[in-house]
Amino acid sequence: MAAMLLCDEVQLLRNVPYFKHVDACKLKLLAFASQRITYGEGDCLFRQGDMGDAAYVILSGQVELTTTTSQGEMKVGEALSNAIIGEMSLLCDGPRTITAKAVTQVEALRIGKDCLSKVMADSPRTSLEISRALAERLRLATSELDNNRLRQVVLMQ
Repeated sequence: MAAMLLCDEVQLLRNVPYFKHVDACKLKLLAFASQRITYGEGDCLFRQGDMGDAAYVILSGQVELTTTTSQGEMKVGEALSNAIIGEMSLLCDGPRTITAKAVTQVEALRIGKDCLSKVMADSPRTSLEISRALAERLRLATSELDNNRLRQVVLMQ
């Protein structure tokens, strides 16, 4: 039964764009070292300001991503199946910049910092995929900020 779950988790990880090109043996190690966790509606996976100790692969469900600003809490995105969240604070060795809260019941794989770092060190292509994804996320966030500024200017007139 455990072997079947391990195979299932390897296949689930293979569906995550970051891990698409990772060697099967490394994916098995990643799956074996990961922890499958279920969160109920409203549960927090992690909070803004916490130090990052793990990334989360969303297997099922919906997670809302928010940040607290001077104007209060603001939704900055959501994560669905095959998304990975929380990796940025691992890569930057800094506190989390968002809060991740389950909107529905969520099934996730929790991947510890050391394990993810090992896979990245052993797989330059994975590092490149993660870098590309983070750059795209930054581009979209910058675009969204520009759109919000434009809306504010229009509303003020």
